[in-house]
Amino acid sequence: MSKQSKRREALLYHAKPTPGKIAVVPTKKYASQRDLSLAYSPGVAEPCLEIAKDKKNVYKYTSKGNLVAVISNGTAVLGLGNIGPEASKPVMEGKGLLFKIFADIDCFDIEVDTEDVESFIETVKNIAPTFGGINLEDIKAPEAFEIERRLKEELDIPVMHDDQHGTAIISAAALINALELTDKKIEEVRFAVSGAGSAAISCMNLYVSLGAKLENIAMFDSEGLLDIGRTDLSPMQNVFRTDKKYNSLADAMINADVFLGLSVGNIVTQEMVKSMAANPIVFAMANPTSEISYEEAIASRDDIIMATGRSDYPNQVNNVLGFPFIFRGALDVRATKINEAMKMAAVKALAALAKEPVPEQVNIAYQETKLNFGRDYIIPKPFDPRLITTVPPAVARAAMESGVAKAPIKDWEKYVDELNERMGSDNKIIRLLMGRAKRDPKRIVFAEADHLDVLKAAQIVNEEGIGIPILLGRKDVIKELMEQIDFDAEVEIIDPKSDEQSEKLNYYAEKHWQNRRRRGESLYDAQNNMRLRNYFAAMMVNEGDADAMISGYSRSYPSVVRPVLETIGRFDGVSKVATTNMMMTRRGPIFLSDTSINIDPTAKELAKIAQMTNYTMKMFGLTPVIAMISYANFGSSKDPHATKVSEAVAYLHRTNPDMIIDGELQTDFALNPEMLQKKFPFSKLAGKKVNALIFPNLDSANSNYKLLKELNGVESIGPIMLGMRKPVHILQLGASVEEIVNMAAVAVVDAQQKEKRESKGNKIKM
Repeated sequence: MSKQSKRREALLYHAKPTPGKIAVVPTKKYASQRDLSLAYSPGVAEPCLEIAKDKKNVYKYTSKGNLVAVISNGTAVLGLGNIGPEASKPVMEGKGLLFKIFADIDCFDIEVDTEDVESFIETVKNIAPTFGGINLEDIKAPEAFEIERRLKEELDIPVMHDDQHGTAIISAAALINALELTDKKIEEVRFAVSGAGSAAISCMNLYVSLGAKLENIAMFDSEGLLDIGRTDLSPMQNVFRTDKKYNSLADAMINADVFLGLSVGNIVTQEMVKSMAANPIVFAMANPTSEISYEEAIASRDDIIMATGRSDYPNQVNNVLGFPFIFRGALDVRATKINEAMKMAAVKALAALAKEPVPEQVNIAYQETKLNFGRDYIIPKPFDPRLITTVPPAVARAAMESGVAKAPIKDWEKYVDELNERMGSDNKIIRLLMGRAKRDPKRIVFAEADHLDVLKAAQIVNEEGIGIPILLGRKDVIKELMEQIDFDAEVEIIDPKSDEQSEKLNYYAEKHWQNRRRRGESLYDAQNNMRLRNYFAAMMVNEGDADAMISGYSRSYPSVVRPVLETIGRFDGVSKVATTNMMMTRRGPIFLSDTSINIDPTAKELAKIAQMTNYTMKMFGLTPVIAMISYANFGSSKDPHATKVSEAVAYLHRTNPDMIIDGELQTDFALNPEMLQKKFPFSKLAGKKVNALIFPNLDSANSNYKLLKELNGVESIGPIMLGMRKPVHILQLGASVEEIVNMAAVAVVDAQQKEKRESKGNKIKM
């Protein structure tokens, strides 16, 4: 994608369909006049009076306790510098988005039009009663130090400047583990530091708290070494002045144990890394270009432990591992500040988590057989679902033990359950899916590439590295559309009807005819079929000329299913294929099956659909908890429509005792754990959170999936084909660009799984 195209895409993302990235959403009912009279006058007077009696009641009756202000004056925005408050707003909204999706914290972004320290402090103090916490962002040094210090002293809510402390906390966790792996003591190691801004100083302050010695630190800024002869330094920088003599950063790195880089890219050479002590620890965290590239650093010596700020290499020092979860813990105990004890608790929690066994969901997302604590895994991954239940409790405990918690937690088990529940609305599964696809992209044939939305999706798939598109359709049409959307990548374009494809077409036709000749199909029929893009695309996958196929955008589902079944076919042991839709609900992902193919499956077929859904969910790293849905509950009806569901369940309990599945059940009981536990405590689902529903027929499954999608605006990924021998996925008619991209990612992950299974000689177990 050209620079101009990327610019336009970024602008459109922020402008359409609604400007900005965050919004205010009501949390109470507002449908009736009665609701409105409670929300505002006259009912609203009652909580006002209660708060007037006791200000602590503001946490009981308002959103203050879950509301953080992201505040900036725009003087040090990313790599953009001093661009002013208005121009910083997109960044602050983005920070608010991260607070919400990682820790379910609501945010208002506030941009203050002043560079005067006193004026800024006074503004924040005046609006502080609205918020449960203050996140300071992108404020230039040295003013940032004074602003944070004063606000922490003068306010009774948590205040943190993430630019300083976020990187410090995450890198400190990484340092603890790196030192353990290299069998070094922090009191003895020598540091060479490139950068003397707020982040570098905060890092070193925290390292000193961990035991690092000031006499072992050599810090450099753009003017050189911070030595005792310098008179141009801030009070915070003066702490790190040294009486040692180093002529350059390269000189300081000789025999150094740790390099910390928070400066500019490409200032460290391989020779400088080679000059370091045995088992060097290199944290090159300038972004987007590191002080030394990961490839160069790793190639320079075998004993290095390397961390960067980038997501495409091991050991990413990413602030999102810290700030959402630190504020979550602070808010949940109504802490009056974020103190050193709380920051240190976060450091130790992150360091300890990296040593714990990694959930399969994370292994799958990062295409790892098994992530283990070691040189390439010294800090947790950002998508690790355990972060929300690890860091906030540690921070909350530290707040309580250090005496700054106004609302101590009494039931820790309940608190952890609440944290898990908060993340039910998070769509991390989609980010995990995309991340996994990007780690081993596959060739995807888009059978309808001469449609604009399909081509837009293929462009995103290509540019994001999700897959390698192969475009089917009329070349002239595709090229014209590509020009319209600035899709200038070199991708393969194939027109099955063109003369240049005649040899390939005849080859596919011959192969297809050999499989179909005893089913009434002639060679002439096969040749005609190969001129149809869905037959041609399916044969590409069959013959290994593509790894996966996407179709269905412009044609009815049955018209696409037939060519696919005739060419590719089913897994051994699968009598009928089926589909499932992954619905991204507020309570987390829920799979609905069979949403597209089997009209009225038998009991045995229902059982097979459940088995295939179970298998597919595991492919996404989820633990399947499956309810077999009916209008009846556990034998309450003897009608054949209900008994076939109970027969399917009985079959599965016999043949697959390890599957967490039960029924027949009505939907409300399946999705309400309290109701289920109270009424049917004997169920295998009692006390568990159901994440898959198997419906008794196509009417109910298809209607429910579309009802959820249209009425509640629930995002859907699917229909995902179940039981196919090769990765083929069929879109719903008129699918959106986003839906096509999601399905392409599913197709890539499916191809990865099938390739992995074939390499091991395994067959799908049903």
